Amino acid sequence: MEERKLTEKESLELITSMIARTKARYLGSGNILLMWGYLGVIVSALVWILLVTTRQNIWNGLWFAIPLIGMPLTMIMARREHRERGALTYSDKITSRLWTIFSLSEIVLAIICLGFAVLGGINCWAAMLVYSLLLAPGTEIAQGLIVREKSLTAGGTIGLAIGFLTLCCTMGGIPLGANWFMPLFIFAFVAMMIIPGHILNNKAKHQK
Repeated sequence: MEERKLTEKESLELITSMIARTKARYLGSGNILLMWGYLGVIVSALVWILLVTTRQNIWNGLWFAIPLIGMPLTMIMARREHRERGALTYSDKITSRLWTIFSLSEIVLAIICLGFAVLGGINCWAAMLVYSLLLAPGTEIAQGLIVREKSLTAGGTIGLAIGFLTLCCTMGGIPLGANWFMPLFIFAFVAMMIIPGHILNNKAKHQK
């Protein structure tokens, strides 16, 4: 039997329904954003305080605490949400893969930076800060556009602007001083993760 082809109207309705289902799922998943946001803020503040008080660059190693803590927690929280909310939609899978690409590329870049430091004594860790503030906001903007959530798009845009500023400073040879850059980095996490996370959770409460 020949399968019936969807009309243009039916295709648009299917896509709209899929986006609506994905957005409904995300309205209850602000906790993952909040976890990353608060984790980023706490680690950034700790690194900032230690760098200023001790002036020892060794404390930059604490940045690894963000992925080491965040990635396992994300997997646990995502599994729990999957059990509670059922099967993933196509939009869910797209956004999940976008963040997977970001995570894997961050790991690869960290390994390369570590190689430069160990083998050549070259400090290129600023690349991690630049990359994080470019790809993470870009991924969040894409996610916001897919699920039509303005808080994600707006937060990602603010983070991306800070990322471009960081890139220009790095390329222009301007040192990323802890006393001015760390507050900016923390603000990026607040704008990208914490504010959208609370907005998503608040919308979920009002839909119940």
